[in-house]
Amino acid sequence: MEYLDFELPIKELEEQYEKACNIGSESEVDVTATCKQIEKKLKEKKKEIYGNLTAWQRVQLSRHPNRPYTLDYINAICGNTFLELHGDRNVKDDKAMIGGLGKIDDQSYMFIGQQKGYNTKTRQYRNFGMANPEGYRKALRLMKSAEKFGIPVVTFIDTPGAYPGMEAEERGQGEAIARNIFEMTRLKVPIFVVIIGEGASGGALGIGVGDKVLMLENTWYSVISPESCSSILWRSWEFKEQAADALKLTATDMKKQKLIDEIVKEPLGGAHRHREETFETVKNAIASSYEEFRNLSPTELVEKRMDKYLNMGVFKG
Repeated sequence: MEYLDFELPIKELEEQYEKACNIGSESEVDVTATCKQIEKKLKEKKKEIYGNLTAWQRVQLSRHPNRPYTLDYINAICGNTFLELHGDRNVKDDKAMIGGLGKIDDQSYMFIGQQKGYNTKTRQYRNFGMANPEGYRKALRLMKSAEKFGIPVVTFIDTPGAYPGMEAEERGQGEAIARNIFEMTRLKVPIFVVIIGEGASGGALGIGVGDKVLMLENTWYSVISPESCSSILWRSWEFKEQAADALKLTATDMKKQKLIDEIVKEPLGGAHRHREETFETVKNAIASSYEEFRNLSPTELVEKRMDKYLNMGVFKG
């Protein structure tokens, strides 16, 4: 397990606990009382640290190298029912954007999401979770297929942004994202969006329009990353913590502004500490969201979705 800077006091206590338990198992010494005392301290320290996280600390947790990615969620939720579908039928298959059919219980869904890598090789293969235009066009192709067969869509957002390379711009990155937003607003099947990590800029919005937008507790969703915001406003990355606070990018902030619909609770310490528990929570959240929208007609679905987005940013004096 890797630890972030603010988690180091937890690391120390966990190491002490492990050493005490090892002494007890390797010798005749009774260390039960010591182990219980350290365990109690550890629980208190975890509650203290994770109960008072700053916006920047949540950004750090959303990028934790042990945090589960899109395919982890899909494989855990769907088991062996997931069938990945490839290609945009135009340029190529974008490895940063994955999608396919899978089942939760007896209900089929079209799953789409950005996929990051676990090590240097897979990160390059997945382009660090930054999709090209063909990734967004693949996502749209899959959504249109789902619409044709009346299958609800689930998207998982976890990207530092759409790929900003010259070749991506040449192939119409902006158009591909804008087209997806336009088409998603009028898709005639339920769409459920789950932000599982980083939700940055248009890269997130390209698969982010939904009837219900769910956000895991330690994730962020914003027009720009704290580092980029800091470099624009202060000409330095040093002010990323102030930028994170000012951007109001946490799940709590998003819910308060009515830009998302629901916060999905994570286990204490983040999704990566108790992965199975997180997968089960997300699975239940998707299933209950579907129950909420399954009986609406296509016309009602689209009207409700359009009204929801038209009401965003409306303030009455």
